[in-house]
Amino acid sequence: MPLLVKICGLSTRETLDAALAAGADMTGFVFFPPSPRHLSLENARELGRQAKGRAGKVALVVDADDATLENIVDALQPDMLQLHGKEPIARLRDIKQRFGLPVMKALAIETSADLAALPGYAAVADRILFDARAPWHATRPGGLGAPFDWHVLENLDLKIPFMVSGGLNAGNVAEAVRVTRAGGVDVSSGVESAPGIKDPGMIRAFIRAARTTEELMI
Repeated sequence: MPLLVKICGLSTRETLDAALAAGADMTGFVFFPPSPRHLSLENARELGRQAKGRAGKVALVVDADDATLENIVDALQPDMLQLHGKEPIARLRDIKQRFGLPVMKALAIETSADLAALPGYAAVADRILFDARAPWHATRPGGLGAPFDWHVLENLDLKIPFMVSGGLNAGNVAEAVRVTRAGGVDVSSGVESAPGIKDPGMIRAFIRAARTTEELMI
């Protein structure tokens, strides 16, 4: 299976175009006010039109209520919802039923003990995203530029697709995929020149490195 590459936290036409032109499979848009990558509904509508038909559109939310999700779905017309908060399994089921969209659940990982909740989520979610656990004082659950110990995922037997995130960049994505055998990689801060400021050159370099990794894994 080809390696899926997701560029998350896109917020401008220029950087979105860089991701699309470089061949990103999925584009991520953040709807979480504490994040420097938070996107307004107005901008989401514009960027959603730009990405339509060129890459999958993923809306990232953190413990969002139905009204918030309705507004986001209306503006972006996403192909998938990424739930990055503390949503329980029942909430995933409700969201899938209400909005009729595939759901990717992000799980915070630090040690193997953090995999205890995986079977329950994997039974409902369409895809799992393993991200580094944020420190207790963090104001947001992801996009912090810190990796986790990828060996926690070694020999993972999961029946649904999964991706890895957290501290990835062009220099370490090959090792992350080699260790985890993940079917996809998700990057945000690793292609930024400053928090929330995507760099077109770094986006291109990351996607190039990921594609090289893909070729080596075949």
